[in-house]
Amino acid sequence: MKALTVITDPVYTEPKEFSQYERFWLKYINDKRDLPFIHLLTAIHILVIPVAILLYTPVLQGWYWWLAYIPYFYISQMYFKGRFGLMLHCISHRKLFKKPYTWIYNYVIWFVCPFFGHTPETYFAHHMGMHHVENNMLDDASSTLPYQRDSLRGFIAYVSRFLLLGFRDTFMYFFSRKRKKFYMRLTAGEISFYLFCVGMSFVNFHATLFIFIIPFVFARIVMMLGNWAQHAFVNLDDLEDNTINCINTKYNQMCWNDGYHAIHHVRPAMHYTDIPGEFLKTKDELAQKKVLVFDGIHYLHIFLWLMTKRYDKLADNLVNINNMFGSKEEAIALMKERTKKFKPAA
Repeated sequence: MKALTVITDPVYTEPKEFSQYERFWLKYINDKRDLPFIHLLTAIHILVIPVAILLYTPVLQGWYWWLAYIPYFYISQMYFKGRFGLMLHCISHRKLFKKPYTWIYNYVIWFVCPFFGHTPETYFAHHMGMHHVENNMLDDASSTLPYQRDSLRGFIAYVSRFLLLGFRDTFMYFFSRKRKKFYMRLTAGEISFYLFCVGMSFVNFHATLFIFIIPFVFARIVMMLGNWAQHAFVNLDDLEDNTINCINTKYNQMCWNDGYHAIHHVRPAMHYTDIPGEFLKTKDELAQKKVLVFDGIHYLHIFLWLMTKRYDKLADNLVNINNMFGSKEEAIALMKERTKKFKPAA
């Protein structure tokens, strides 16, 4: 186990001056700390979208098409996917653009999102309308509670259900609660994407399959993998205590401090640059509740080590805040207890 040391995750530092490009965008966004999102969207419009359009044209054929697609897939689905997905998370919680420029946000949601496998409106509806409301409880369509969370079979069942029934479950959640705004947005985005893919398949099925359909399936698997790791450790005596923090990891540098998931669930509207400071302020409370904090690793490490039951490696990277664990064996025993399937009382 590790001691709590200096936090290296990103916080806001005021630049000496903003570039002319940044000063242009400051007129349109609500918070100057969100300029990195503008830089990300700019890079996507230079490196991703033009190539995707080119792949739909007859200019590239045969091996030339694949020579363009392989680096396109890496850049869009491996390099930018996480950054974009967690930017989408941030701008769902905090409005990026000023009210007169909401149309730019809608452009991102309806035009840019599908290139990264996100159907329009559905992330916002699922995450804001359900996940944060239910906090991974059983009514949450992406709840991890009914599954053994160190089991590959459990994860396959979890992700399979979400791929096949996630839309239906989320729709019924909103419909049964008469939350029309959310189920209409959810349905409009999901069905529009399906119709778009059908229509574009008549234009170029090969390109549609590899640019939109496969990234769509990939995105949903990745999101469920992330949610599984974020909510793998559940205190069965207090089900609301069901998430973790990952600190001092490159993932936080790339994905806007997404590792601080326990802090985020308590303070969902907090700007990502303020979260490391909030973590330090609340570390004693986290230790008292035995909220698990991992140092130097991220959700993929946690997922892989859970699937291989390498609790020793998880414990090696666990932060022992205020000596909340008396030994490594005690920490491992608690982690094993918290990955058990929740069984409701009969």
